[in-house]
Amino acid sequence: MELEVRHLRALCAIADTGSLHRAARQLGVAQPSLSTQLRRIEQELGGALFTRERTGCRPTPLGRVVLGRARPLVAEMRALVAEARTAAAVDGPQLRIGSTASRALAGWLRRLRARSQEPVLQMDVSPNALLRMLADGQLDIAFVHEVEGSPLRIPDGLRLRVLVEREPQFVSLPSNHPAAAHPVVRLSELAEDRWMIDPTVDGEWDAVYRMLRSAGLNPRVLHGDYHTAASLVATGEVVTVVQPTAQPRPEAAVRRIHGDPLGVRLLLAARTQEELDSVYPELEEAYEEVALQAPGYREWLETTGKTEKEGRPSGEGRPTHVPVRT
Repeated sequence: MELEVRHLRALCAIADTGSLHRAARQLGVAQPSLSTQLRRIEQELGGALFTRERTGCRPTPLGRVVLGRARPLVAEMRALVAEARTAAAVDGPQLRIGSTASRALAGWLRRLRARSQEPVLQMDVSPNALLRMLADGQLDIAFVHEVEGSPLRIPDGLRLRVLVEREPQFVSLPSNHPAAAHPVVRLSELAEDRWMIDPTVDGEWDAVYRMLRSAGLNPRVLHGDYHTAASLVATGEVVTVVQPTAQPRPEAAVRRIHGDPLGVRLLLAARTQEELDSVYPELEEAYEEVALQAPGYREWLETTGKTEKEGRPSGEGRPTHVPVRT
């Protein structure tokens, strides 16, 4: 077996994510295939490259040596691919946007098209995977969220801009739930409910688990994507965490959680400052639009003083620069 660039990329992904499961998702392969590939690489190199622990994978001393040589080679290949794709764009450049779920997306894309930019959208529940794709040259822009308490792994060379420093997360519950009668829900009112959480969203399970444990709760938890969760909320089966911009429906209410115990930071990322600045104003306008369309979130913004006189989100929602990784 001869080592190829794809093998080196796999090793870097395992080291960066600290997990075979997350690395497989990032690389777009099945976990068993990645595990088999890692075993073959280790056989070729004559030793274990990672220790498998309950908390994840950690490089061994041999693994650190191999990674030290692999990372520069992978970075060079990323640069080569990015340059080749740029040169091949003979029909005019397309703006390749990666994003985690957000109701602001529709308005953002609409505004970009209005100025004759044709965006191509890549959705993923993993912000870390999108940032890696951006660093690899597969995307031009990434709009991602960072769950409180679970810092993102920002690849070197990316520039970031904060859209919202702390967006409180709300809860979606059946409209006929007793707690839905109030605009603010205490977690203790949901102690007997099942919760549905998507464990594939980076940092989501850990953050929700910490929130519930801090409230003294140990509820029954179902794992599933949030589209499924919305359907189960509507039938009274579960409650779930939602973005504050989520719209209430006849069968499902959206409520603020007392004390705002769970938050995320919304970030826009690009490889150059010019790319970042060229799309940020449209994203800010689109986010403000959906924020003010959500009754509970608008009330929260007004109550906490996060709106200006004209009703636009301000403070945490204003442009904020964060340090550039170089």
